[in-house]
Amino acid sequence: MLKLAFRNTLRHKLRTALTLAAVAFGVAALILSGGFVQDIFVQLGDSLIHSQSGHIQVFRTGYFEHGTRSPEKYSIEHPGNVQSATAAMPQIAETMTRLSFSGMINNGRTDLAIVGEGVEPDKEQRLGTRLMLRAGRQLNDADRYAVLVGAGVAHALKIEPGSRVTLLVSTAGGAMNSLDCEVAGIFQTFSKDYDAHAIRIPLAGAQELLNTSGVTNIVVRLHRTEDTEPVMQELRARIEQDNFEIKSWIQLNDFYEKTVALYRQQFGALQVIILIVVLLGVANTVGMSVLERIGEFGTIMSLGNRAAYVFRLIVLENMLLGLAGTGIGVLLGSGLAVLISAVGIAMPPPPNADLGYTAHILILPFSLLTASVTGVSATVLAAILPARRASRTPVAEALRQNF
Repeated sequence: MLKLAFRNTLRHKLRTALTLAAVAFGVAALILSGGFVQDIFVQLGDSLIHSQSGHIQVFRTGYFEHGTRSPEKYSIEHPGNVQSATAAMPQIAETMTRLSFSGMINNGRTDLAIVGEGVEPDKEQRLGTRLMLRAGRQLNDADRYAVLVGAGVAHALKIEPGSRVTLLVSTAGGAMNSLDCEVAGIFQTFSKDYDAHAIRIPLAGAQELLNTSGVTNIVVRLHRTEDTEPVMQELRARIEQDNFEIKSWIQLNDFYEKTVALYRQQFGALQVIILIVVLLGVANTVGMSVLERIGEFGTIMSLGNRAAYVFRLIVLENMLLGLAGTGIGVLLGSGLAVLISAVGIAMPPPPNADLGYTAHILILPFSLLTASVTGVSATVLAAILPARRASRTPVAEALRQNF
């Protein structure tokens, strides 16, 4: 039957070519669209990791319930104990500490509410590869009274590198404290809202400002993003669960989860549309082919073959066409993905951002598998109805088609 089905696919070369083209273009479209969406996920995640959150963060238990308003009250007094637990883990590239706070920044004329972070400058530079410096310079470990401000903060206060500003915060004891700083640089990330309120100062300066020796969170940078979940599981086994809570970069960035959910819904709808288009295109050519061969099927059944044989033959022929069309589509889609990625796609800034980016088409096993299954499934499904109709045609009526 396999040999007969293969020979039958070559009898009508034009219709075979049309079927192969419909399947191949559908599969290629799924590979390209799926690779484009996956690239959005990867680039968005990479921007979040390497400009804001790192891969993993460790907090005192209760920080997310009560500490976001008063982070200094949920500080980690001895971060070295937690950092020592990560020393022997080869997946971890580096750990660093941060001290989060909120307060006001004043340029001598205007006040602006800000969300600040005391950071270890040299370590943060190695993490923040996606943090773009628009003017001035980065902080370094030798700084103490320097500040790095977001582009939105700089615009609102009309300040630039070299400007003097004053930070005003409430300490853990409830007293007000201020610190005079010099603007070292202006940074920009993908998030417009973050840049509108964020500032960074050296950790030593932040601790002096808040009158504390502790930190609010420990940031973990990994060699590979794929190791995030395994490292989190191992960290949970190494540190005291009652005193600390561990969050991944996905859990820390609600925007990412919502964006992924939205694009997955859109891509799912696109898959259904392509499936229907391929199904209709293939069903048309299959229906015409089966209709012309009714007399042939009548002859096959008159020689003693059952109706099920005819049904299986038609389905097998279209399965072969689906496999061939899918193979062509995979090669076409992969080739176009490589070509497009080499050139790059200039994308405008996404919502809530000022920075555009260059998109690529990722070739991932999951995308190839999804496209392949869709291509073969559409071709087989398109053959079922015509095959059922042909196999149920009475032999005498089918044989009349030969005259």
